[in-house]
Amino acid sequence: MDALISKDMKTLKFKTNIKCGGCIETVTPHLENVNGLESWSVDTAVPEKILTISGTEDALAEEVIGTLKKAGYEAELI
Repeated sequence: MDALISKDMKTLKFKTNIKCGGCIETVTPHLENVNGLESWSVDTAVPEKILTISGTEDALAEEVIGTLKKAGYEAELI
């Protein structure tokens, strides 16, 4: 049973241009459709506007960057 549960979770951080609650509302439906993305949050209080994600997919960073670009935002893995 542990083998089914123990997928390796990856936590990644991105510098973004997601500046406010309205921006977060805009990207929410896009990020919710990313396969393997388990959770995410944006710290808009810091100048770098850090997006932190957790998920299980190996290509998660590229998919998140591409998804945000389609939504009109930038993300750079840090």
